[in-house]
Amino acid sequence: MRDIAVFSGSAHTELAAEICHHLGVPLLPTKTSRFANDAIEVQLQGNCRERDVFLIQPLVPPTQENLVELLFMLDAARGASAGRITVVLPHYAYARSDKKDAPRISIGGRLVADLLTTAGADRVLAMTLHSPQVHGFFSIPVDHLHALRELAEHFQGYDLSNTVVVSPDLGNAKEAAAFARLLGVGVAAGAKQRYADDKVVISTVIGDVAGKDVIVLDDEIAKGSTVFELLDRLRERDVRSVRVACTHGLFAANAVQRLSDEKDVEEIVCTNTVPIPDANRTDKLKILSVAPALAEAMRRIHNGESVSALFA
Repeated sequence: MRDIAVFSGSAHTELAAEICHHLGVPLLPTKTSRFANDAIEVQLQGNCRERDVFLIQPLVPPTQENLVELLFMLDAARGASAGRITVVLPHYAYARSDKKDAPRISIGGRLVADLLTTAGADRVLAMTLHSPQVHGFFSIPVDHLHALRELAEHFQGYDLSNTVVVSPDLGNAKEAAAFARLLGVGVAAGAKQRYADDKVVISTVIGDVAGKDVIVLDDEIAKGSTVFELLDRLRERDVRSVRVACTHGLFAANAVQRLSDEKDVEEIVCTNTVPIPDANRTDKLKILSVAPALAEAMRRIHNGESVSALFA
């Protein structure tokens, strides 16, 4: 790993430090400052010349601030004659803006992909994009990891003889089916319609869940509107227990506390793609680390090895 240089924006320095620990390389310092007019300036305080540069920055709140910081990091690395620049995106917030579902609406997922490329990104390493078509928004190579293996290893410690994995909607059913295969259990899905960002209706659950131990699997939980609606349908089916799992635990509007207050919910499991302050954590929340997976993918990218082998 001699010619590698890893920098982090301010969005999630803990994850970046953990990734560097697994790689056995230092996390090089980044200095972000502001002018009197509130414009920011970014300086990468480590040698980039002809090196394989990795910039770690999940796009999490404040999302726009973190995006601009990442763009400036890219510009700084390109201006410093980096050999190759890879953006490590543990969470890509704009992946939810992936289609024109209303008149005169912007498609942020594609626009931000173009911005990253224009700013200097040669490659992207992402984790669990909200929808598969977002991968195609990038005109540069994208390595798209998922956290199903980390989540499965956690749940394999339980008795799964009466368990079913439930996807909140049919769009995530393929991912839920892959997760169910890892656990050796059945799968079901909710029939969901979204009317607004925080207004969701699930008319029914397709599949046998009555009397089952349920693992609800989603890619991300923000306000939790979908999960709360699904819980109502699962109660109608008299499920025995509920555990909630996701990759990106955004937990806006005190969602993790409200989920923890639900008596039916025995556990909430997410990964550390998104920073979760200690004040927002509860006894029911379990956070798994994706740092080893991201570090191994970065090592393989640096050495020119296959990243798809990680899914074998």
